[in-house]
Amino acid sequence: MKKDIHVVGAVITEENKILCAQRGTTKTLPYKWEFPGGKIEKGESPQEALKREIDEEMHCKIEIGEKVEHTVYEYDFGIVHLTTYSCKLIEGKPVLTEHASIKWLSPNELVSLDWAPADIPAIEKLSSK
Repeated sequence: MKKDIHVVGAVITEENKILCAQRGTTKTLPYKWEFPGGKIEKGESPQEALKREIDEEMHCKIEIGEKVEHTVYEYDFGIVHLTTYSCKLIEGKPVLTEHASIKWLSPNELVSLDWAPADIPAIEKLSSK
């Protein structure tokens, strides 16, 4: 039986552009694009996990808004339950610590990247607005 992995992703928007992050070479799904975030730890709410992950991974602070999408996707390594939230930066600028690259794209440009499968439903929703 595959394990369930509960993760959160930040759809960080600034000046009508959305932050896209490319996974590093040593990560599962190397070079795929994703919304930054990570695993929800025991005892954390999704919002607490997202604030912690963005602080750890990108050294900036965010304000979390509405849920964008919830996706369940089965990978070889487990079943990922991804919840994405609309966010805005309230302190600092994203710094690359774990990702290979970041880009700021308009919603209609999002489909041009090679996204991790679990992120695609959120991309479809965001790019059709």
